[in-house]
Amino acid sequence: MSFNTFGRVLRFTTWGESHGPALGAVLDGCPPGIALTESDIQPWLDKRRPGTSRFTTQRQEPDQVRILSGVFEGRTTGTPISLMIENVDQRSKDYSDVAKAYRPGHADYAYDAKYGFRDYRGGGRSSARETAARVAAGAVARQVIQAVQIRAYVSEIGGDVIDRAKFDDAQIDANPFFCPDADAAQRWERIVDEARKSGSSVGAVVECVATGVPAGWGAPLYAKLDSELAAAMMSINAVKGVEIGDGFAAARLRGESNADPMRPGPDGKPDFLANHAGGIAGGISTGQPVLVRVAFKPTSSILIPVETIDRTGEAADIMTKGRHDPCVGIRGVPVVEAMMALVLADQMMLHRAQCGG
Repeated sequence: MSFNTFGRVLRFTTWGESHGPALGAVLDGCPPGIALTESDIQPWLDKRRPGTSRFTTQRQEPDQVRILSGVFEGRTTGTPISLMIENVDQRSKDYSDVAKAYRPGHADYAYDAKYGFRDYRGGGRSSARETAARVAAGAVARQVIQAVQIRAYVSEIGGDVIDRAKFDDAQIDANPFFCPDADAAQRWERIVDEARKSGSSVGAVVECVATGVPAGWGAPLYAKLDSELAAAMMSINAVKGVEIGDGFAAARLRGESNADPMRPGPDGKPDFLANHAGGIAGGISTGQPVLVRVAFKPTSSILIPVETIDRTGEAADIMTKGRHDPCVGIRGVPVVEAMMALVLADQMMLHRAQCGG
């Protein structure tokens, strides 16, 4: 069976394919009375919209969202919220070779092995196009948790890492890479251009920080905030790794170095002297910033021929024509933010259901 729904109290289902007439999301469980219009959603979709620079796919999609249900006079009604985004720039003919053979690294073979049938036009549900629906849903979740600020940025492209001493939040929206280091952004222009011109692609790491998350969100043992975040991020197409806080680096530390020391703070709350845990302990938020790091693999649709097999099992080579992201992680920034918002809103509602307040 297929699973297209995520969340426990605030649940969302995405629908649609890369080259279908439209795609979208349905959110159920949203509290009533939340202010919501299409103008609250559109700015986030504009951040992930394709064709905004030479460093992303040149597919031209306006990504205009329509609210079809669940909102009356600018406020949520408590009933399912249906969101729709039309596809207007499909070029299915670009995928004629993909219909015959599998792209190594893509989901082509896996989908065929599972279903015995697949939508080869742009990858169908396995396309990064599906993430537009997540961003729309995430915009609604942001309205539910307005006290929480969520900010994501690219920290690494093609193995080239930002200099954290040069971190400048204002730079994130000032360059096409969502990069907080102006010098790194200049280097990345060359890295992504070289990959694009050679017909290849590069991977990226996206970091996301949520501030204003109070202590107490999350539930042991099977609804841990960090496990929910990890599942949410891993559900994004092209994501192959997730870290919470220091992540794998914590395995190389001693206990005293990995600890997050505390001292008495204002209002009886602790003053943390470090945040190696990424704002989560025992699956429950500590009140510190929640930090998630997400690794995106290089785009599998490339112009360089790669060895593969066709649908009959015969050896073949494949190169993918059409318009593809030379670094899909760049447009992953608003998607990671959306999934962070959806998980946090869901966990807030779970916490309220059990503990009140």
